[in-house]
Amino acid sequence: MSGDHLKRLLERHKATVEAAMARILPPCPDSVSVIDEAMRYSLFAGGKRLRPGLLLAVGEALGGELDNLLPAACAIEMIHSYSLIHDDLPCMDDDDLRRGIPTCHVKFGEGMATLAGDALSNAAFQVIAQETRDQDLVAPLVLELSTAAGTGGMIGGQVLDILSEGAAPDIEVVREIHRMKTGALFVASMRLGAIAARADADQLARITDFGRKIGLAFQIMDDILDLVADAETLGKTAGKDAEQGKMTYPAAIGIEASRREARGLIEEARLLLDGLDPQGDLDALAGFIYARLN
Repeated sequence: MSGDHLKRLLERHKATVEAAMARILPPCPDSVSVIDEAMRYSLFAGGKRLRPGLLLAVGEALGGELDNLLPAACAIEMIHSYSLIHDDLPCMDDDDLRRGIPTCHVKFGEGMATLAGDALSNAAFQVIAQETRDQDLVAPLVLELSTAAGTGGMIGGQVLDILSEGAAPDIEVVREIHRMKTGALFVASMRLGAIAARADADQLARITDFGRKIGLAFQIMDDILDLVADAETLGKTAGKDAEQGKMTYPAAIGIEASRREARGLIEEARLLLDGLDPQGDLDALAGFIYARLN
């Protein structure tokens, strides 16, 4: 797929998801309108909307219907946005910049930012429950997302990230952190799309493996970019991982070895798509991650 085709694909999914989130984000009472403002400030701060884009691409490739795919796509972006709000807090990564604008706690204060993240997390599951057309899909979709976002996934990865700060780099620890902290939501985005499209067992297994590989490759590239890119390019403060003694791929095995591992993961992921990707959309999204390496 050409770069222009991929750009149009990502823009189409982004526009679809953002319009839906603006419409279905649960309302807040007027007396606490500030929390609605803080939630929307972070949720609509920009970004590629890659996770919901992956979900929609998988669902479309497997013949899913938008009325079942779109609530889950909105929900995973709400979970992702809540995680960024909390990651940026002074008690966590202590960052003042996200997607090129002040972070939520800088704009609204630490307490309100914490609550905005909590509210987005709750809203994600409310959206799936209220908006999914085929209600028999609600339970498996909620189970998938809550598991990926919980202590065995994203939150557990954040715990390992905190516990490992300042420790000697260990590549196996790095892989486990990335598998849980970032990879879990990548895998979930694809599994949610497959579940909503009623994928069979073989399709779900291959989509899961594909998600694991490109999710890890994506996070390896983030580790590299934190070292080699500037704040304007990243949309957040550069060099924070090294400054905070974070366990990263480059710290453990170096930049070039990290690039090689990411390339290998993407190449392996693409081999899993035979018969799953009639329009080439998933291959193109893998290629987008590969292009970040060059």
